Amino acid sequence: VEYVSANPTGPMHVGHCRGAVVGDTLANLMAFAGYDVTKEYVINDAGSQIDVLGRSAMLRYRQALGEDIGEIPPGLYPGDYLVPVGQALAEEFGLGLLEMPEDEALAIVKDRTVDAMMAMIREDLALLNVHHDVFFSERTLHADNAKKIRAAIADLTLKGHIYKGKLPPPKGEKPDDWEDREQTLFRSTAVGDDMDRALVKSDGSFTYFAADVAYLKDKVERGFGDLIYVLGADHGGYVKRLEALARAVAGDTVKLTVLLCQLVKLFRDGEPVRMSKRSGDFVTLRDVVEEVGRDPIRFMMLYRKNDAPLDFDFAKVTEQSKDNPVFYVQYASARCHSVFRQASEQLGQANFDRNRLVASVSSLTDEGEIGLIRKLAEYPRLIESAALALEPHRLAFYLYDLASSFHAHWNRGTDNPDLRFVKVNDPQLTYARLGLVQAVSDVLTSGLTLIGADAPTEMR
Repeated sequence: VEYVSANPTGPMHVGHCRGAVVGDTLANLMAFAGYDVTKEYVINDAGSQIDVLGRSAMLRYRQALGEDIGEIPPGLYPGDYLVPVGQALAEEFGLGLLEMPEDEALAIVKDRTVDAMMAMIREDLALLNVHHDVFFSERTLHADNAKKIRAAIADLTLKGHIYKGKLPPPKGEKPDDWEDREQTLFRSTAVGDDMDRALVKSDGSFTYFAADVAYLKDKVERGFGDLIYVLGADHGGYVKRLEALARAVAGDTVKLTVLLCQLVKLFRDGEPVRMSKRSGDFVTLRDVVEEVGRDPIRFMMLYRKNDAPLDFDFAKVTEQSKDNPVFYVQYASARCHSVFRQASEQLGQANFDRNRLVASVSSLTDEGEIGLIRKLAEYPRLIESAALALEPHRLAFYLYDLASSFHAHWNRGTDNPDLRFVKVNDPQLTYARLGLVQAVSDVLTSGLTLIGADAPTEMR
């Protein structure tokens, strides 16, 4: 499962949240369902944006040495997050970088800056409890005179998918990268794409798509049979070309699926929140986590299917009410544990052993209890179906429904003492009911853990 893969040119912004949560939860869900899952992040460290990043960091390096750099020139990254990078370069090299040939110095600066940006991105993702198994560097595809890219193109050539030809001009406005010349092309239309794809630029370097060819081949060679890409909706144009590429590279031996995540709109008490600050910087992922906490983000990013737009209200997700799904589910978890504390007090510690909490179903005859048992019985099938359908939002919906059933049964016990979980004069019924509460607690904990949120024992 490949997800996030944000360019290493700055901190994570709020727009990355949804794909990060959807991808991470889906990977957790599939692993729990029995799949052998690898969570992967592609570091886009070989494109022109890295040259811009290097020049931007070089400017901050000069600033750290005492030079007045004035306004950041257009086309460079203006963010203050590069100031510490410049300071670190000044501490490590002193004036040394200025004394080197420019290309040599820039190569060092780019390496150091990408490393610093990826360290920051990893920290940002960790705030959201998102962790990848593999960070794949695009630069490795270009190493040794682009050995891996050349090998991938050679394979496609042997299969008859590569030819020399001209691309027709696109309809409407011509994009900057279209060239009226004979090119090395991938016959993408033969395997389901809308147009054939160029592999080599006019300067002899390889296109982004050529790197995609090599990366997909690399995944296949690592033994993956299911390739899942979690992308933003603005990457919808990539779907057909990736599917076509998978058919050409691996035929029917590999299944490729792209999940597109629609935009998230930010609100505060129903009023829209600007996605960018006055400085021009985007609202960062760190900003949002620090304001509302990790768990509301993890849960609410799943409370709509990934291909539907999502509204995220800073005020709503911190409300302590039924209208706030994450609170409602976590409150159910806390209530389960309050039942155990109450049982320990009323039964006495010596008589209360949670290891004996085996529910005798025949003792549980109330409609609320039977409803909870039925809801709990859905969980294994829910896990399986959500994993097969690649729909992690189903888990969030299920947990809300389970919490709702539990709260409803709790409230009935408040009105009717006969339905309360602990009946000191009836140990058999008490242990059966406590066993049911334990099962609810176990499923809530399991589901919240898969989502990447906590299952609290008490609300604070």
